[in-house]
Amino acid sequence: MKPVPPHLRRSSTFPPEVVAEIQRAAGTSIYDIRGGGAKRRIPDFDDLLFLGASMSRYPLEGYREACDTTVQLGTRFANKPIEIKIPVTIAGMSFGALSANAKEGLGRGASEVGTSTTTGDGGMTPEERGQSKILVYQYLPSRYGMNPNDLRKADAIEIVVGQGAKPGGGGMLLGQKISERVADMRTLPEGIDQRSACRHPDWTGPDDLAIKIQELREITDWEKPIYVKVGATRTYYDTALAVKAGADVIVVDGMQGGTAATQDVFIEHVGIPTLPAVRLAVEALQELDMHRKVQLIVSGGIKNGADVAKALALGADAASIGTAAMIAMGDNAPELDEEYRALGTAAGYYDDWHEGRDPAGISTQDPELEQRLDPVVAGHRLANYLRVMTLECQTLARACGKSHVHNLEPEDLVALTVEASAMAKVPLAGTSWIPGAGGY
Repeated sequence: MKPVPPHLRRSSTFPPEVVAEIQRAAGTSIYDIRGGGAKRRIPDFDDLLFLGASMSRYPLEGYREACDTTVQLGTRFANKPIEIKIPVTIAGMSFGALSANAKEGLGRGASEVGTSTTTGDGGMTPEERGQSKILVYQYLPSRYGMNPNDLRKADAIEIVVGQGAKPGGGGMLLGQKISERVADMRTLPEGIDQRSACRHPDWTGPDDLAIKIQELREITDWEKPIYVKVGATRTYYDTALAVKAGADVIVVDGMQGGTAATQDVFIEHVGIPTLPAVRLAVEALQELDMHRKVQLIVSGGIKNGADVAKALALGADAASIGTAAMIAMGDNAPELDEEYRALGTAAGYYDDWHEGRDPAGISTQDPELEQRLDPVVAGHRLANYLRVMTLECQTLARACGKSHVHNLEPEDLVALTVEASAMAKVPLAGTSWIPGAGGY
């Protein structure tokens, strides 16, 4: 391809990628489908900084003074709340979207470091249950693969109301990924495109949700914590209503959260960023005097221990990862770049998970591709990544003088931009000013 002449000016309204999408839509009459999360630049945790200790605060010595990372989940009503050793969990990713080996790898990695993984749409696989010491069972609008026996086998139940990449919309699983096994688990025709429902079929609001939560508690003898997961939109009210309905744990998923497949217009134009979603959820819990009594898990674009620490400082109890877990297991690996380029993409850019041609063997149902992923190796890689995230989070907490990562607080943070300051309600760096909150 010839270089673009230097005198040409790039349009901010119609840059080349927008022109290309218009031409693609005009030529195909099909909207764009992809996986992953939002790609646009939005305020996120990178726009916050910690105020480490010096004279006015005392740091903890990393080699001598402990910094606890354990988290209890489900302490409100569950007879058997769960305890995880690190403040990071694995988000729901379905068998169907991911291969059986990938699901096994997630279970192995989470178990190695003492945290939980989550089933996702489509039911519970023996591989995942067998390798997950703590497994959260997702109860979704589709009800694909749902049965009471698996509910009882789980350690917690997560009622999915919405997902950050597509709040208000259902998921997709294209026919090439609906293998005989996937079709059997979901009671679907093999090889036919599937679109999940966008809302639960047997309830329409928080009062009905309260009844559903009661039913799930009775099915599981009041043992299992009940989570409610919402896509970040009207987060303050959704959190308050989930608490009112009886949830033990709230999961808030920001718009950077990934998906196996949905319309690009959903991913880029629906929902709010994870950063303000944390603060809004915490405010709702505090208003109801339920902060730390009902636990809050935050997901959507979490990529390192600094993101986790900042989410905790804003009031979350834990953070959850999905896309980052796939990458840790080997998705988008540089050594597969040639194969990614043969698919019309490149390592580090691949998000066509819906097509089922992932050379890493993760987002596929192709038997030959799946066999490329060794679940033992993938699980160990994930565990290594989770350990690094936890150490990074601990390092920052110790630098702020905290003996438990939950002792981090908004006072430990400042913002680099006016937008992030307003969204997180922490001061702009070097000032005491929070936009909209007065002060100078």
